[in-house]
Amino acid sequence: MKILDWYILKRYLFTFLMMLLLFVPIGITVDLAEKVGKMLQNNAPFGEVAFYYLNFTVYFANLLFPLFLFLSVIWFTSKLANNTEVVAFLSSGVSFSRFLRPYMIGATIVAVFALFLGMYLAPIASKGFNEFVFKYLKKNKKIQQTHEVYQQINDTDYIYVSNFIPNNKSGINFTYEHFEDNELKYKIFADNIRYNEEDSTFRLRTYLKRSWENGVETVEKERQKDMDFSFELEDLTPVEYAAETKSYGELLDFIAAEKRRGSPNIGRYEVVKLKKWSLPVSIYILSIIAVAVSSVKRRGGMGVNLAFGIAIAMIYVFFDKVFGVMAEQSNFPAVIAVWFPNFIFGILAVYLLRNAKR
Repeated sequence: MKILDWYILKRYLFTFLMMLLLFVPIGITVDLAEKVGKMLQNNAPFGEVAFYYLNFTVYFANLLFPLFLFLSVIWFTSKLANNTEVVAFLSSGVSFSRFLRPYMIGATIVAVFALFLGMYLAPIASKGFNEFVFKYLKKNKKIQQTHEVYQQINDTDYIYVSNFIPNNKSGINFTYEHFEDNELKYKIFADNIRYNEEDSTFRLRTYLKRSWENGVETVEKERQKDMDFSFELEDLTPVEYAAETKSYGELLDFIAAEKRRGSPNIGRYEVVKLKKWSLPVSIYILSIIAVAVSSVKRRGGMGVNLAFGIAIAMIYVFFDKVFGVMAEQSNFPAVIAVWFPNFIFGILAVYLLRNAKR
């Protein structure tokens, strides 16, 4: 690397770090001011609050990573342009593409970190963040599907429970169906089902099993029966933010299992998976846009560049949120919803870069 590369790369990474150190405490302060009343009302322990804000930092940073980077690149590149340093670089015979190289190196460093963060660290932080929110801040809000739960466990088994109470791990009107070659082999009924944590079994009350073999029906009844099923407790009460709390490998297995079960939330899970890859790509796109916008010295100075940059950032967030919600709430393809903002802004990046080169 030459002196120019090191100079820009250090400014790139340092300004981005300063932007994080500036906005994350602001985000924590705003969040604390908004929620401190509920924390005190629900007697949230100080240790859990501190751990919540540690998770909040990772969660918040991962969510707004590209935008922090975008604004930081506009900030320090505008300063270079206002000091006529960009003009000096290009006048010395350096092409605009060569001038852009250290930015792309910096974007690669940040993108690799963002990829690792999204794959492994953010899921851990998301789990702690959401557990605290629903434990102390949204105590009365349902986070689990508890009514009319119908799940396909695997290729042959289906379960149903009309109402499940997560607090005492019990439900009513439970049925279990087992098929072989598209033929119902047996069906289990119970008025009540309760999970036993000691041995990970399920206790069924008013147990009834109807089996069919060669056209002959067999009926088995018991007042109470403990059984070891092939499904887990969370299959009865799927959590709405489950996908956000899993590492990438776990998420792939989770989505595959949910597809076999016929889950209605596949769109939401696919959005979570695809965003782990689209976010690092957006770092490159937004870096190019930021350089193209801010490398020209303007009459209004840095303020004009920042205003233009903030407008672009807001439009990007708007596209990202709108298409994400469409994929989560409808049959709109998740891959289009996640990658469409990058596609549109990728075209914008190419257009602005060509103009900047001129």
